[in-house]
Amino acid sequence: MDDLLDPNICWEAIYSRDPRFDGRFFAAATTTGLYCRNICPVPFARPKHIVLFACAAAAESAGFRPCKRCQPQAAPGTPAWLGTSAVTSRAFRLILEGALNGGSVDQLAERLGLGSRQLRRLFVQHLGASPLKIATTQRIHLALNLIEESKFPMTEIAFCSGFKSIREFNHAIRSSTGQSPSELRRASVGRPAPARQSALELRLPYRAPFDWENLIAFLKRNATPGVEVVSINSYQRTIEIGGAQGFFTVRPDLAHCRLIVNLELSSYEGLAQTVERIRRIFDLAADPFRIANHLSRDGRLRQSLKLHPGLRVPGVWDGFEGTVLAILGETLTMRAPRRVTEQLVKRFGTPIDTGVRGLTHIFPQPEALAIAPLSKIGMANASAATLRNVSAAAAQNKLAFETSRTLDEIVERVMAAANLDESVAHYVAMRSFAEPDAFPFSDTTAIATASAWRPWRAYAAMHIAIGSRKNRSAGSDARFALQPVTG
Repeated sequence: MDDLLDPNICWEAIYSRDPRFDGRFFAAATTTGLYCRNICPVPFARPKHIVLFACAAAAESAGFRPCKRCQPQAAPGTPAWLGTSAVTSRAFRLILEGALNGGSVDQLAERLGLGSRQLRRLFVQHLGASPLKIATTQRIHLALNLIEESKFPMTEIAFCSGFKSIREFNHAIRSSTGQSPSELRRASVGRPAPARQSALELRLPYRAPFDWENLIAFLKRNATPGVEVVSINSYQRTIEIGGAQGFFTVRPDLAHCRLIVNLELSSYEGLAQTVERIRRIFDLAADPFRIANHLSRDGRLRQSLKLHPGLRVPGVWDGFEGTVLAILGETLTMRAPRRVTEQLVKRFGTPIDTGVRGLTHIFPQPEALAIAPLSKIGMANASAATLRNVSAAAAQNKLAFETSRTLDEIVERVMAAANLDESVAHYVAMRSFAEPDAFPFSDTTAIATASAWRPWRAYAAMHIAIGSRKNRSAGSDARFALQPVTG
C-alpha cells in the first residue's frame, strides 16, 4: 500500500467506522475471503487476519470477494494513492471514462506517452492491480448496480457496463461474487420500476461533507439556456454521447451521501462514460478531508474551509462546450454572453423533445460551429473567428478534451487554439479538464501565494471566489465567480 495510508491510520478508521475514509482503502479477511469498506457493520477479524488494499481491484486480484453487507461497489471512489503519481492518476481517470472498454493497454500507454510495461509497473506499484483488472472491476461494479437497481435485461446490462460479450459478463460477475447475474437479481430487494421504460435511476455516492448549496448555485448562475435547467434542488440537462441523445436529472440525497440520477437515453451503450461525466460535473471524486487538511495550513483559507466544508469544483458535461462558454464570457460584453449563447444553441444546436420545460436543444457540435455564420447571432468578427478556430481544432481532434495531458500541456494547447490569456486557459483546465491544480488568476502575487496550495489550487480558488462574491472587493481576476460565463 501507499505510504500515505499507513496501517495505524487504517485501523483507527476501521475501529471508529470513520466515513471520511470510506473508499480510500479496503480491508480483506483471510478467514472469510471477503473484502469490506471500513464502515462495514460486520465486526472485523483480528488484525493478523486482515490484509489492506488501496483499491477494490487489488483485493479482487488477490482472490477476495466483495462483502454483501457493506457492498464495496457502492463506496465513493477516491483511493488514497490518487495524486501520488500523476501518470497513474491520469491513466486511472481515463479508465473510468472507458479507455479500456474499446481500446488496449498499449493504446492507453501511448496516450500517456510511455510504454505499456511501464504503465503496468506503475499500476502494480500504486494500486496492486493491473490496468485491465482495474477496468474489469469498474465494469463489474457498474453491472452490479444495474442488476440491483434497474429492470434492464441482462444482455443490455452487459454491454452498458462495457463488457464485450455475454460470456465475459457472466464469467466476470461469477468470479467476483460467486453468483450468476440472475441469482444476484433474484436475491436483491426489488425497486419500483421507472415511470418510463427507457429511464434509468442511478445512485452515485460521494465522500462527505458535500457543499451542494454552493455547487448548485454556481451551476445555476452559469446555466446554458435550452441545454440546462437548474433549481436549488435539481440539475437537468440534455446530452449526446456516442450518437445517443437524451437528458438526465440529478437531485441530492444528502442523508445518504449520494446523488440520485434519473437518466433517459436512446441507447445506454456509453453508460460508463456517461456516469463518469456526471460524476465530473459534481466533482464526486474529491476527497474533502484530504483537501481541507492541506489547504487549512494557510490561515487565509481556514475560515472559509470551516464555513464551506466539502466545497467542490464544478465541472462540465463536455470539454468543448465548456471552452466555448469560456470564450463567450471572455470576449463578449458583460450582458451579451447569455443572449448570444441562447441564440447559438437555438440556431446551431440539435432540437430534442425531452418533455421538460427549458430543455430544448443539445449543445452545438464542433463541426457545426466551425462553419457557422456566427455574425447572424450578433458576434463580432474577432470573437467569431476565435470560436470557429477552436471548433475546427476540436473537430479535427487537435484540441482533445481528455485527461491524459498535464496541466501545463492543457494550458498551452488551450491558449494556442483559443487565443485566450493564461488565466482563462486555467479556468478551462479547471472545468473542462477537471484539473484540481488549475488556478484561474493572472495576478502574479496571487499566483506566487497559491504555490503553497498545490496540488489543490482549484479548490482554493473556489473558496476565494465565494469570498469575492460576498464582499465584491476582489479584482476582476475572480471572473469565474463575479462574471458568470452565460449570464
